[in-house]
Parts: sequence; structure tokens; C-alpha cells
Amino acid sequence: MTQRSTTTYSILMPFAPPRPELILPYAALTQWSGAHRLWQGQAMLNQPHQAFAYAAASGFRVPVGLGVTLMPFTHPYEAALQAQSVAAATGHPVVAGFGPGAAVLQRSMCGAPYRSPLTASREYITAVRGLLAGESVAQDGTYFTCHGRLLPVPRPPIEVGLGVLRPRMARLAGEVADTAITWLTPAAYLRDTIVPALREGAEAAGREVPRLVSIVPVALAGPDRHPAALALASNIGHLRLPHYVDMLRRSGISTDGSDPAAGAAALVAGRAFLYGEPKALAEELAAFGEAGVDEIVLNVTGVNGTYGGQTALRELETILAEVTS
Repeated sequence: MTQRSTTTYSILMPFAPPRPELILPYAALTQWSGAHRLWQGQAMLNQPHQAFAYAAASGFRVPVGLGVTLMPFTHPYEAALQAQSVAAATGHPVVAGFGPGAAVLQRSMCGAPYRSPLTASREYITAVRGLLAGESVAQDGTYFTCHGRLLPVPRPPIEVGLGVLRPRMARLAGEVADTAITWLTPAAYLRDTIVPALREGAEAAGREVPRLVSIVPVALAGPDRHPAALALASNIGHLRLPHYVDMLRRSGISTDGSDPAAGAAALVAGRAFLYGEPKALAEELAAFGEAGVDEIVLNVTGVNGTYGGQTALRELETILAEVTS
């Protein structure tokens, strides 16, 4: 299988650093290896934008991505301001990804779940993109009201991304986002479901298809390692969330959320969690490029949680050397 020549490889922080200096080894790996970008997801122990700024101030100025921060926590104006601040601090392009989060989070932060996560996402992404484009935004939405304009500062480009799991959100990303960001989505599901929906949305809006970023959980094979256990350590929370369970079922991976251990085994069997020797992993990751993914983000959270940070770093170095050589 021949991988698309435009596909790049990036790395995900495999834990939420409680202290900002813990990001530095991963920023250094990004700067000194073939990795394209350093990503963080939503963190509850720190604010990921501040960790990126800390790394930049420490001498590791690298492209970064947020995949994804959750809309209920931050107003669109503050979200745009944070993204602009990180771009100015790092001196590199930023991907600012957002998602509506689970219904339970929406209820906790907003008093009730979004009746339409699609409408909420459309309003949020539209406001953030407008602000970052230098526009005066005047939006009175069902979920997000924003009237204002960002003061311009010299900074690299910022892509506004939308977290995507299912076809309707993918179509919306095709209409309004710069980037679609997926998590735990098998290559075949991306090829057959997500990419066509992105194209459909882009064609309806008369615009280019957004870039596709896929955050892929991986682990190297080794003695006394159990792939299902690593998959569980990497994704136990996601296996309990209804929107992930529904996406996995659509992709042909049967899990009901009540038995995460069985769900983790199904992730391995369904190739949503990749496990194997370096060359075998490289071949499986190449399938994501063939499916239409522009940027593959290596996620070794299961390795980090099971074997610690030094092993996770070595694992990332080994996989990067194989896929970027």
C-alpha cells in the first residue's frame, strides 16, 4: 500500500501534565525528530495553551494543535484569543480544535445538554473563525452570542478545527471548519464514511474540503504485553461515552459501554487501536493516509499509563523513525 505523499506525522502529549515543564521532552522530540506537530487534548489538570507557551518560552517553539478543547468551557471570543496568543508565542501555525463534548459535560456547564450539538458547533466555529480572520463578528445564536473583534497581532496562521466522529458532524466540518479532527476512528470508517461526508459538506458550501487529522492510539508489540489492556488504558473513558459507542458500532466494532474490557479487545480486533512491530504499524498507519488523512497523530497514552513516560517517549521515537524515514 502506498501512502499519500502529503500525509504528515505528529505526536500527542500522552498525559495531561500537572506541571508545565513535563511537556518539554515531547516538545523537544517534536523539534528534533520528523514529527510535524505537538498536540494536546482537553486537560483538566492544566490549561494546554499555557503549557504550549511555557514550552516556547523554554526554547521549544514548535507547531502545536489542540485536539480538541471543549466548547462548554470557553466563550468563542476567549477561545479565539487563546489560539491567537499561542500562535504568537510559538511563532508557528496552530490548529485550534473544538468539540461540543459529551451531554453530561454540557449539562454540568450549561445547565442542560445542547438540543442540537450541530447548531452549537456551527455557531461556535463560525464565531471563532470570523474573529481569527479579523472580522467584526455580530452573532446572536441559540447557544453562543458574540459581538466583537480581536485586535490584530503579528502571528502565523491558525486553522480552526472541529472534532468529528459521525457523518452529520463531518458534513458540518466540511461546511465551516478548516480542519476535521477524529479520535479512535478506524481507517476504513474514515475512508467510507467520514471523508465522503466532509466532501459533501464542502461541496454544498462551495469551498475546499478541510484537512483531515486523525489521532490514532498505538502501541508497539513486546514480551508480556497485552494489546487489549493497553487499549483499555488508552480509551477506557471513551468506551463509556454514547457518542463513541455509536461511532464504533457504525465502523463495525461492537461495544455497548457496559463492559469496557470487552470493548477494548474489540478496538484491537477492529484496528481502531493499532498494536504490532514497527514495520507492521507503519503499514497500518499508511492505510490512514490512503483513506484521506492529511495528518496522523500518534497517541501512546496507553503505553504511558501502563509503563511510564520514558517508555512512551522511546515508543514514539521508534515509531516516528519508522514512518518518517
